[in-house]
Amino acid sequence: MEKRPKLTDFDLFLHGQGTHYRAYEKLGAHPLEENGEHGVYFSVWAPNAENVSVIGSFNNWEAWIHEMKRIENSGVWERFIPGAKVGDQYKFEIKGPNGFWAQKADPYAFETELRPRTASVVCDLSGYEWNDGAWLEKRAQTNWHKSPVSIYELHPGSWKRMPEEGNRWLTYRELADQLVPYVKEMGHTHIELLPITEHPYDGSWGYQATGYYAPTSRFGFPADFRYFVDCCHQVGLGVILDWVPAHFPKDAHGLGYFDGTHLYEHSDPRQGEHMDWGTLIPNYGRHEVSGFLLSSAVFWAEEYHLDGLRVDAVASMLYLDYSRNEGQWIPNRYGGRENLEAIEFLKHFNSLIHSQYPGFLTFAEESTAFPQVSHPLDQGGLGFDFKWNMGWMNDTLTYFSKDPIHRKYHQGDLTFSMIYAFTENFILPFSHDEVVHGKASMLDKMPGDMWQKFANMRLLYTYMFTHPGKKLLFMGCEIGQWKEWDSENSLDWNLLEYEPHQKLQRLLKILNRLYISEPALYGIESSWEGFDWIDFQDAESSVVSYLRKGENPEDVMAVVLNLTPTPRPGYRIGLPVAGNWELILNTDSYECGGSDAGPEEGSVYDAHHLPWHGKEFSLQFDLPPLGALVLKLKNS
Repeated sequence: MEKRPKLTDFDLFLHGQGTHYRAYEKLGAHPLEENGEHGVYFSVWAPNAENVSVIGSFNNWEAWIHEMKRIENSGVWERFIPGAKVGDQYKFEIKGPNGFWAQKADPYAFETELRPRTASVVCDLSGYEWNDGAWLEKRAQTNWHKSPVSIYELHPGSWKRMPEEGNRWLTYRELADQLVPYVKEMGHTHIELLPITEHPYDGSWGYQATGYYAPTSRFGFPADFRYFVDCCHQVGLGVILDWVPAHFPKDAHGLGYFDGTHLYEHSDPRQGEHMDWGTLIPNYGRHEVSGFLLSSAVFWAEEYHLDGLRVDAVASMLYLDYSRNEGQWIPNRYGGRENLEAIEFLKHFNSLIHSQYPGFLTFAEESTAFPQVSHPLDQGGLGFDFKWNMGWMNDTLTYFSKDPIHRKYHQGDLTFSMIYAFTENFILPFSHDEVVHGKASMLDKMPGDMWQKFANMRLLYTYMFTHPGKKLLFMGCEIGQWKEWDSENSLDWNLLEYEPHQKLQRLLKILNRLYISEPALYGIESSWEGFDWIDFQDAESSVVSYLRKGENPEDVMAVVLNLTPTPRPGYRIGLPVAGNWELILNTDSYECGGSDAGPEEGSVYDAHHLPWHGKEFSLQFDLPPLGALVLKLKNS
């Protein structure tokens, strides 16, 4: 047997301080042997309970059989149950003050029943043999700020389904066999999963979690999810999990009102409830609650070898008045609107996870102007590695949704991002949130006839992959879904029977390959040293051009976007150096699904000593309609 998981005085001390970073090793349900008997050791934090029992499949769910014992002054209850075993279902029956009675799932459960059932399941996480040592070693040595990060975001329940088998989900192992080679072939560096932490309601997409330590049973068992992660790592793909410490649902078996008091959440709804989402807000100022969440972060990094956590709804954590009117919130102790306890929790989270797991990445979904979200802690920041650039996303989609005839009046929507592009370490997201709830699919946002829609998509993605910032694209966007994302059904893979969709997918492969192979596109993404405008003022023609530069002075690329269907023959751009410039991408090429106008890929141009756009040299070529050209300085 493994080391006995029974709680010690030191465990209880750390738990009370909120610094038991592996509390999951002691709290919850753990198989062990005691006095020659095999069984399961159960423990749960319920300080205000008057009585707690373990009920389950091993005692016919009868509370009187296995009452738990309170460990003095700790708020923790424990019980060893001989004969209980891996696979048994269980809950804690809690009697609290004022006649409170509830049957609660284990907050630290490693496995749960398949919804709509809600019991926890005894699980032994020991025994899995990992085969990803080479990946973890490489990850720890990688400077991700100077490396390409291209994320394929997906909802595992709707990437692909099995309609011939009742429209069932793919399992974790089937995803490993089908999804992993697909994402690798597309050229992405990471997979990001919408929350797979256990959740009772499919329609929440996992964002209302009840199991912070349990991969959802919808797709298989914990060992199956480990297999999925292992397979990703063996082909060089990182795995990022959407993680939701901002709120949790009110379901009766969950964390809310856990022991007859507001234990995990604030008691005052002005602090403890998200009115928009009908959920509860953790009390980050309570040590045991922050410790519960910190231990969860460590758990996913340690037990499942995950490579990153994307923290959802950070803005709602930072501000006490988030989505609240006057009188609906309580100021902090200084009279301000910042949630000081949540800010401290986020700093603690980033400090902890980065110190213990080199190369582990943290991402903030944060939409406000809160300063230094992705700056180091010792510089006054929150310590995240990257922040989602929601402003870039909104402005870019606003611009591209306009008819090209009107774009000359809105060029600022496209260029404004460079005003603040280097205030944070940004990731550029076209996420699931942009293709649901009546927002239309990415392809259907584009104006014009079918040819123009696809041409605009090619332009949009080229702009994304050549703009400073890491990349994130939601599943289905690469094949040109016509309909919005439907979490209850598979993506429309049959679209790949048609050439425009095939060639859009091919362009994404090309862009990923280009991004990953060209240091000019990824080496300097967080400072002006990696970017220079050629011209952003030609609004009349709706043409934008810029340079991308790597740390090596010879790594220079020029990008020209013609954002109207009007060809621009003999268009001249300024360049900083003489020499040969090779055209490495024309999105209007036949290979990419275009009209094959403009210059041929592989063409080489000699930059002449003719000043233009404030540069000493220049060259001239024909711009294709709704097309992007990417040129690379050829090293002599």
